[in-house]
Amino acid sequence: MGGRSPVGRRDALRNRKLLTDVARQVFSEHGLDAPLDEIARRAGLGNATLYRHFPTRAALVDEVFREALTETAAAGERARTTEDAWEGLTEYLRTVFAGLAADRGTNDLMTTNLEGVASLEVIHAHNRRTIDELLRRGREQGTVRPDVTTEDLLFTLAALGRAVPALTTVAPDAWLRPLALLLDGLRTSPTASPLPAPALDSRQLGEVLRDLGPQRRR
Repeated sequence: MGGRSPVGRRDALRNRKLLTDVARQVFSEHGLDAPLDEIARRAGLGNATLYRHFPTRAALVDEVFREALTETAAAGERARTTEDAWEGLTEYLRTVFAGLAADRGTNDLMTTNLEGVASLEVIHAHNRRTIDELLRRGREQGTVRPDVTTEDLLFTLAALGRAVPALTTVAPDAWLRPLALLLDGLRTSPTASPLPAPALDSRQLGEVLRDLGPQRRR
């Protein structure tokens, strides 16, 4: 009969786990543009083995970050069930930004559009729904200024998120200050100036996010 022997299957599973563990470390250190050759080298395996398990960068990224993205979705669910929308929004954003600060790979993943990563597409949609619901409820409760759109906040979060790795090289918690300033800008205030120019629509936001990060290599 054809197929791998039990030993061959065990070896394949071991190699796959080794590659994902090493990739998690490399992506955390260098971001999602890290050379795949470096991952194979650190794992002590050949490039052919890596590409046999993960034919594309997107396939490897999906495997490596699926659990982390699930945790982000859980944070969003908790935020949605918070009675005070402002409290839910602030806690959710602090949780997301703590993840961006801790891991370069997660930062790349959450602040740009990397096509072909199924779990990322799910979490981006979930994140958008979370932000949209919390802003809507915040406006109804009178805590969020009425002219802020979901696209406004998603773009601002992505732009600030891209700066987080540079901030953490200076001081681990430096990102807390600009996030606090951002949150204050969302609050209802009688002295707030009206936002100038039209807000981005969802298509324009997608184009901006695709261009915001580095060009992806295979």
